[in-house]
Amino acid sequence: MPFAAALNTRALLICAAIGVATGIVAGIASAVTIGVLAVTPYLYGLVLGSHVLPGIIAQEVLRRPLVALITHLFAALIGMAFNPAWAMRFIGTALLFGAIQEGVAALTRYRAWGRWRFYVSAVIIGAIVAAVVALVVDLGTMEPWVQVSYLAISVLGPVVWTAVGIAIGNALRRAGITTKR
Repeated sequence: MPFAAALNTRALLICAAIGVATGIVAGIASAVTIGVLAVTPYLYGLVLGSHVLPGIIAQEVLRRPLVALITHLFAALIGMAFNPAWAMRFIGTALLFGAIQEGVAALTRYRAWGRWRFYVSAVIIGAIVAAVVALVVDLGTMEPWVQVSYLAISVLGPVVWTAVGIAIGNALRRAGITTKR
């Protein structure tokens, strides 16, 4: 499918709607981040993992090139309204997560939409999240059980949120969001 056909007005409006909804989730995630890091830092990967939602939902609903990246950027713009100080973090996360999700889809030439490919991108993102989280919180200074929990939850967080995104995307498809009227 040519990129022009993938990015018609209808697709862009769906990306925007998904981006707004998931941008609100990103804003809430940014609001709880400081508290999570202060009280239960090993759960941070679960919070950060929520940022996979825009691309997963968009790809599950539309199954077209570039929709993950575009939807992530819309979500980042909404998330920035909640926490403008983290604007570059929102943009960076959107570009990174969106590029990974698009990259996995591109490897299959945007033809394989099985659940496995969503989980491949989730595990890749989870590994990156685990590495970033380890640096941010100085993981080496923590108890061994916290280190293991941190890394496991950092990898599993995006996987869990991917399952949520797939479920939401399936519900939207069943509701007829992609049906032309």
